[in-house]
Amino acid sequence: MKIKKYAPAIILVLGVVALLAILSFSQQNQNVEPGNDKILFYGDTCPHCKNVEEFMNANGTRDKLSFQELEVYRNQVNARLLTATAKKCNFDTSAGVGVPFFYDGEKCLMGDQDIINYFKQL
Repeated sequence: MKIKKYAPAIILVLGVVALLAILSFSQQNQNVEPGNDKILFYGDTCPHCKNVEEFMNANGTRDKLSFQELEVYRNQVNARLLTATAKKCNFDTSAGVGVPFFYDGEKCLMGDQDIINYFKQL
């Protein structure tokens, strides 16, 4: 009899938990845009990523080149995509992959200076 008394509360709690799980998953699941295989992976607290960001802002990089920007510190889906992308370029991913990391559809660049030098050529 006690179960019937608490059934509405249990259903409500389960519903709230399910809703939170769905919202969390939808925020983490950033899909790669079809046809745009250029991706800049970054970490939101990474100082080297900040250097790339400052260069892009100062030089209009986003106006010159279409690419996606995916955050990997707080988004595990993006972090797994980073690892898979690094493996395409035969990077050793056993100790993780550093950011910033740029994939132009063919080659991989890691580190702020390599990426900034690439963007300077645009």
